[in-house]
Amino acid sequence: MGAQLTLDKLLERAVDLFPDRELVTKLPDGNVHRYTYADAYGRINRLAGALDDLGLERGDRVGVVATNHYRHYELYFGPACSGRSIHMCNMRLPDHHFVHTVDDAEDRVIFVDPGLIEKVEANADELDTIEQYVVLDDEVPDTDLEPVTDYESLLEGQPAEYEWPDIDEDAEYGMCHTSGTTGLPKGVAYSHRAMYLHSIMCGHTDANGVGESDVVLPVVPMFHANGWGIPYAATFVGAKQVFPSVHTDPESIARLIDEEGVTFSAAVPTIWLEMAEFLDENPAVDISNIDRLTVGGSAPPESLIRKYDEEYDAPIVQGWGMTETSPLGSLSTLRKEVAELPSDEQYEYRAKAGLPVPGIQTRILDDDGEEIPHDGETMGELQVRSPWVADGYHNRPEENEQSFTEDGFLRTGDIATRDELGYIDVVDRDKDVIKSGGEWISSVQLENELIAHEGVREATVIAVDHERWQERPLAVVVPTAGADVTEDDLEAHLSETFPSWWLPDEYRFIEEIPKTSTGKFDKKSLRDEFDIVLEAEDDEPAAHQ
Repeated sequence: MGAQLTLDKLLERAVDLFPDRELVTKLPDGNVHRYTYADAYGRINRLAGALDDLGLERGDRVGVVATNHYRHYELYFGPACSGRSIHMCNMRLPDHHFVHTVDDAEDRVIFVDPGLIEKVEANADELDTIEQYVVLDDEVPDTDLEPVTDYESLLEGQPAEYEWPDIDEDAEYGMCHTSGTTGLPKGVAYSHRAMYLHSIMCGHTDANGVGESDVVLPVVPMFHANGWGIPYAATFVGAKQVFPSVHTDPESIARLIDEEGVTFSAAVPTIWLEMAEFLDENPAVDISNIDRLTVGGSAPPESLIRKYDEEYDAPIVQGWGMTETSPLGSLSTLRKEVAELPSDEQYEYRAKAGLPVPGIQTRILDDDGEEIPHDGETMGELQVRSPWVADGYHNRPEENEQSFTEDGFLRTGDIATRDELGYIDVVDRDKDVIKSGGEWISSVQLENELIAHEGVREATVIAVDHERWQERPLAVVVPTAGADVTEDDLEAHLSETFPSWWLPDEYRFIEEIPKTSTGKFDKKSLRDEFDIVLEAEDDEPAAHQ
């Protein structure tokens, strides 16, 4: 009973019982790479030996800037099982946030996809802790990075066997950063024990129900909170895994589901919305082998859940979680009493954040710190506690006091209700934060940059509904007296700091921004005034790619 819960045990179980089970990657060039758990294990051992030769010590972190593929999968285990830590870097962050995350983690090595090398090159001069770059390919492209090698050369000559060290289960195996919704991104460190237990829960019948007979396709990026824990859970049970390399190509993903017999997949709602359009136009592509699709990042509309049920026989299950929760916190599974209701009533429950998964404790408190009644109507702040919920942020002691309670609960900042059956409905995430296509955009940072423009007196940014990305930013601006500031001026100004997908879709110029009694901008009033749905346009910025 005293055995340490470490990730090498997940991996070794898959290799022992399912050595010939496939790991499939659809490569960017259209080819398919196939190998087995046994093949991957040999390469993971070689990777561990290579990290030794690079001089990495216990606890050192390696950054990974990559999409979902077999080499990234190897990096999910090589550093962790050999006593180091993988830092899953979000390349979609603005440059100054990206630099902060690498410096904050003190990464010593960066592994980077060839297609993402420009992101690293553009910031290399500011990455003070990096000693080595490794391109995840079999050759090094033309690059200014130095020193640099390719992944296959790094592994070449290393033995296919490695003696895993004894690791304390409470040791860090990985780190992700939040998306910087309230300032700079915050680092969240994960222990071996936390992910081991999260993996057990993820496969539980009352969670994602992942078993060895499944074919698992994680569309959610592997740099997003451990790929929602799916690659680890699938490894633990020995399921076949399919990696798509891309996160925003519904056609490619739909064809993979059809061709590889995928039974379980997970992604943000945007993917399934766009895939529905593709499937309607391409009825020969069949995804009916899907048993369940987990949707997270933002709530899917009930109409989408119905469409996938009725037209594709591919049930959608909504999930809720955070970087801090490793990330799975709840799922809209149907308990017995709900499954016996008429289908229309079941959809009401399926559109909620759902039931806390086994192992998660929740409470919802009002402004006085009292537990709200479980009536499905009264709202309060959702707080959670679990063996896989973080107990603090990396290097952020002042924020830890604000975000974590003395009895170990995380203050999520999400406003929720709970009904008598235990179903949680998140009715308003952090009101000021915009979640576009599953990615966070900080309204505060956009506001600060707008106000920094000499032609702007006041500015605030709110989320409005969007038919493709669920939410997009809308800027409300009060010009400086006598200034002739235009939308193009502000667009150019913001473009100097933020990526194109962060920029507001619309700008509204008004004479005065309404304020609350405490002098703050009254965003609720503005959301009511600008209760609109933005339409997708052909010339939208290449968001979320």
